[in-house]
Amino acid sequence: MIRIFFLILIGGSYGLLAAAGVFTVLAAGGLIPRFAGRTHTSKYVLIYEEMVIFGTLTGCVLSIFSRYCRFGAWWQQHLPEYGNVLEGIGCVWQVLFGFFAGMFVGCLALAIAEMLDSIPILTRRISFRHGLGLAITGMAAGKLAGSLLYFWTELHRTV
Repeated sequence: MIRIFFLILIGGSYGLLAAAGVFTVLAAGGLIPRFAGRTHTSKYVLIYEEMVIFGTLTGCVLSIFSRYCRFGAWWQQHLPEYGNVLEGIGCVWQVLFGFFAGMFVGCLALAIAEMLDSIPILTRRISFRHGLGLAITGMAAGKLAGSLLYFWTELHRTV
């Protein structure tokens, strides 16, 4: 019983530490206010911060308690006649989630790189004057192509 208690304590501590690290990067770096300023929606910055916290907590709960969050299996068991509709909803949900998660990760990576001034330093070092937008678009397209290849060949199932 004591061993289980210590495992819960250590696991919870590591989870809190990881969450605190994510929130620290977002808050201390000022990434959310910067995004709101770039999109001219600064009056909604508190809503953005609340949605980041809500999304992080929801993702944690769904990943930790995944055994109890199988809504599709429950729906299929109780409403089997709507199986095709459920598959369609699941496909649309996966596409939307992948799109927005990819946008978030890409924006976060670029914001951190911009915050650390690595892009201007790189462009000065290699004498890169024109076409920075094309270079960033190329990086995004390469990331998209790599992600599509990763999921198309089902490499995620082999790991």
